[in-house]
Amino acid sequence: MNIKIKTFKELNLDELYKILQLRSEVFVVEQDCVYQDIDGKDSKAIHVMGFEGDELVAYTRCFEPGYYFDEAAIGRVIVKYKYRKYGFGHDIMKASINQIKNQYGSNNIKLSAQQYLIRFYETHGFIQSGEGYLEDGIPHIAMIKGT
Repeated sequence: MNIKIKTFKELNLDELYKILQLRSEVFVVEQDCVYQDIDGKDSKAIHVMGFEGDELVAYTRCFEPGYYFDEAAIGRVIVKYKYRKYGFGHDIMKASINQIKNQYGSNNIKLSAQQYLIRFYETHGFIQSGEGYLEDGIPHIAMIKGT
């Protein structure tokens, strides 16, 4: 998988389209969740994209500390269904964690995890924080990675 990291302004139209298409494919259609994906926060994010050839197969968006949470944040973690067996989720998370360290100088990262993925995030050093909650009808829990 080839990783590309860009600010919102650096994205070309094709990349932006592929990001929105993948997020809709997984979060809206596959997970059958009607929610406002285009939330006005993409312009403040660093976009971490994983490509196989020209196909976007993995993605996250990262935020500086204080914008989304007090800590730096990773969100919209996604891997296209047919590529989940290749470990691309781990690759995109490692790239995102490294980008936050390099871009913002922070080792403290918070995310809102779908609860069925707790063990996945634990393998990247995240620990559960607080009680579970529903976000767009899906069980989530806050998870934090520290120094």
